[in-house]
Amino acid sequence: MLSMKKELRPFHDHVSCAVCGRTILKGERTEAFLAPGGDRHGVCELCFVRADHAGWIRESAHGDTPTRGPSPQERRPLFGRLRRRGAQETAPDSPEDASASADDGADPGIDGTGGNGDAPAPRPRRRPYVPPPDPRHVRAVPTTAQVKIERALDLFNASEHQRTVAGLSRSLGQPWATALPDPDAPSTVTLVIAWELSWYRYRVDLGDSAEPVALLAKGDELTDIDQGLHDWNAGLDDEGRLVIGTAE
Repeated sequence: MLSMKKELRPFHDHVSCAVCGRTILKGERTEAFLAPGGDRHGVCELCFVRADHAGWIRESAHGDTPTRGPSPQERRPLFGRLRRRGAQETAPDSPEDASASADDGADPGIDGTGGNGDAPAPRPRRRPYVPPPDPRHVRAVPTTAQVKIERALDLFNASEHQRTVAGLSRSLGQPWATALPDPDAPSTVTLVIAWELSWYRYRVDLGDSAEPVALLAKGDELTDIDQGLHDWNAGLDDEGRLVIGTAE
């Protein structure tokens, strides 16, 4: 019977990027952005461009932008006065004058015709406004192994499989766990969770927004697990969530 002593050391507090949702590494550069409405969000350096495209403003540059432009109510009185003044200056003195003006011929570029006086020129159609995509739905696949592992653990802990593993740990004790990126699939991380009498192997696809976590295999003997997956670099915390740590 294989027996191992397990001790988990937490990696660091989890702080997530508001755009891609991945956990920020310790020491990694982030910057605060202000979303429309004034909400403040932390963004990793990989997602600065996405935040800019979504209309977010860097908090460090917020003081350089105008707080607000003149409202329509502030502009309307001046515009109305100009319209009334123009109407008074161009109004004919009598019906005869108005008829004479029409007979003399108006500038086709001003009377709204297409140039021949046959039909009004069509007005250009405005494109409908399309709001930018919600940055919270943008999912980027990390490039470093450490960030891939942290993102995979976040996705696993948000799935129904985490509740299954937490329930088994209450009867079987604390498990050993391994989380390793798949060298043949850049967006995939392999998770193995094992006890002395049982083990489960999962695949986490970081690019799959529908069902990122899938159970691939399970068994009863630890010897059935590939030797390369015996590193045991993760385990469960007190709440039954899978976290990075060192198991001895």
